[in-house]
Amino acid sequence: MAARLPTTPHADGVLRLVGATLVDGTGAPPRADAEVELRDGDVTYVGPRRAPAADVPTVDLSGRWLLPGFVDAHVHLSMVPTTPEEQRARFPEEHVLEVAEVLRSTLHAGVTTARDLDGLTPGYRDAVARGTVVGPRLHLAIAMLSPTGGHADPVRPNGSLPAWAVRPGMPAPGVVDTDEDVVRTVRSLLRTGADAIKVSTSGGVGSPTDDPDDVGITEDQVRLVVHLVGERGGRPVTAHALTDAAVRAAVLGGAASIEHGYDLHDETIALMVERGTVLVPTLSTLLRELDPSTASAERLAQRAALHARGLDSVRRAVAAGVPVALGTDAGVHPHGRNLAELARLVQVGLSPLDAITAGTLQGARLLGLEARLGSVEPGKAGDLVVSGVDPLADVGALADAASVRAVLQAGRVVKDLDGLVTTAS
Repeated sequence: MAARLPTTPHADGVLRLVGATLVDGTGAPPRADAEVELRDGDVTYVGPRRAPAADVPTVDLSGRWLLPGFVDAHVHLSMVPTTPEEQRARFPEEHVLEVAEVLRSTLHAGVTTARDLDGLTPGYRDAVARGTVVGPRLHLAIAMLSPTGGHADPVRPNGSLPAWAVRPGMPAPGVVDTDEDVVRTVRSLLRTGADAIKVSTSGGVGSPTDDPDDVGITEDQVRLVVHLVGERGGRPVTAHALTDAAVRAAVLGGAASIEHGYDLHDETIALMVERGTVLVPTLSTLLRELDPSTASAERLAQRAALHARGLDSVRRAVAAGVPVALGTDAGVHPHGRNLAELARLVQVGLSPLDAITAGTLQGARLLGLEARLGSVEPGKAGDLVVSGVDPLADVGALADAASVRAVLQAGRVVKDLDGLVTTAS
């Protein structure tokens, strides 16, 4: 399925980038002393360095590495690091501007495209597209679907709402119980401009009244969602699923991808391989550590058990050949450290080269954008990352945004720590 490409302002004219070692995102071996030519924001040449042309701006990136812009397929960019009390005291504009800073830091970390799976309205996507604010190209789920009391339901046991659920401009929670609820909510999300539909087939960890083992959206309801989006031109359907039963319901219902998947049985893994279901394991969030000074011994033990079970689950999925895309759950995981996920993917069995592909071309495929994004090839948008470290020798170094020396989005320089690219244009 080809999806609509979220636009961003593009550069005009021609620019050559020469001398870098190119890791193009396709899984091909790196190419030393490569050249990439951009024309009006698109890639027009990829190959060996050619003879210089006097009338073409050229940037020498010798000693650096050139990669595609990364795709983070699971973020929550509206989740800002403030307490509920602080959020309640703020004016709406303060939150909007803080989200704008999150967008900037995510882009500067090397993520040129992001899929926000609950929280952002299309206004943010459109503002990035117009160039009002710098940030990754955005694909939005707007809100996720779960039953009353499930992972998408923010209502507390006393009937109150958390601050994030009552801020002006936030989408309504996707609480659905009947098939009629599902039809109405999915059609409303599509009308609002959703690029993807997210369902919760299990409970969650951070939601107020459910448990990860709870049943969420059923297999039949997932199938209904897939049917509904198919009637409207198609959208990727993804499932928050923490248990094996929840993953199986989502896969059998036709979901394109699974978020988390920390308790996969071998039979379900085989089913994912058979159907080509993508796993977005969000390992950075799985492996985040609790503060031992505030967490109880029981809670720490539960967390350690989840770490072990989740890593084993994802390792077996990787070994079996389940396709994997990079996603961080940023918002739970710190914003601006998205590429820490690359080292986590290596930890579960991917090579550094395969981890980069998971974070570039595989993510673009999952979003339906592979015709224009995800790799450095002629005809694709000029989304590029310049690294100061060899990502195949030390992929974990990309977790530090300072290792990302420059970022281009549709050929436009949006970060340039060394003043290399801007001085040549």
